Formats: sequence, C-alpha cells, structure tokens
Amino acid sequence: MGNDPYKNVSKFISLVLRHNPGAAGIRLDKHGWADVKELIRGVNETGRALDMETLKEVVRTNDKKRFAFNEDCTKIRANQGHSIQVDVELVETDPPDVLYHGTATRFLGSILNKREGLRPGSRLYVHLSGDYQMAVKVGQRHGVPAVLKVDAGQMAWDGYVFYLSENGVWLVKEVPAKYLETIKGA
Repeated sequence: MGNDPYKNVSKFISLVLRHNPGAAGIRLDKHGWADVKELIRGVNETGRALDMETLKEVVRTNDKKRFAFNEDCTKIRANQGHSIQVDVELVETDPPDVLYHGTATRFLGSILNKREGLRPGSRLYVHLSGDYQMAVKVGQRHGVPAVLKVDAGQMAWDGYVFYLSENGVWLVKEVPAKYLETIKGA
C-alpha cells in the first residue's frame, strides 16, 4: 500500500465521485456517472496530473475496486460509499447467513449499548463484508480493530433489503443491535 503511485489521485477521485463532485468542478448524473473527459479536465484544473492512461490504471489497480467505467470508458462512477444521493442501480440480493462489519473497539459501546446498531452515518448504506479478514482490515483503518458478526440471514428473513455492490461490498440501510455479535475486540 505504501508504494501505490496512484494513491493521492485515487483518493481525490474518490472524494469527487463519492462525496463532492464540485471539488473538480463536475456534475454526476442521477446514477453517479461522471463524464470521463470532464473529470480529467477538472482534476487537472486542481493542479493534480491526470490523463486517460492514468485514470485507467487507477481503476484497474484500486485494491477495493471502488470505481467502474461504462462499456466504452466515456463515463466513470464510484461503485459504492456515496454520501451524496445517487442511484448506482444496485440489485437486491439475498445475503449469506453471516456477514461481518469492521470497526474500531472505541465505537463498540455506541453501536451495541445504545441499541442503535449500525447506521450509515454520512453514507447512504452500512457496509458489510462476506470476508472476516477484510472486516479486520477495515477495522484497522479506524484504530484497534473490532469485528461484528451480522446475522444477515435473519435480517433478510425479517424483511431487510441487502444489495451487493459491483466490488463485493454488501450494503444495507441499517443493522439493528439485535442482529450483531462481537467476535473480535470485546
């Protein structure tokens, strides 16, 4: 991760496509798509260097597969993680029985004790993983990692709707505390 030559431009593109298109002077359509030429121009106008070849490398090499091109590479969008209202055309998908959520141990009290469970915060959805190790990695980004086991099968049975993003992240509007169990970081 320390030797990613595209890290800074990737972070900026993530900011633009997920949270603040105005940072590059562009607009997203209702499905979160940005015109690639406008994005490149806008990024360059901020003093960052971006061309089509670099943008393709950013999309190809991003370890979280955050971005996707349309079929002819004239449009680009973030796959998930938006804090702005867009419809990335998610398809309702039945989840596996168990999913995981990575967080930091310092957040466990507010997640479990207030009976709030997991809320999306500034994002549109709560992000879950089908992979325990990925949840540990996510938790490490926020401090001492904690992993919560989510009873996704029961949630689905109870009527909660799940989506699977193009990059393999499970999304749901909320996870009430009764569906959570701490398995790391108690």
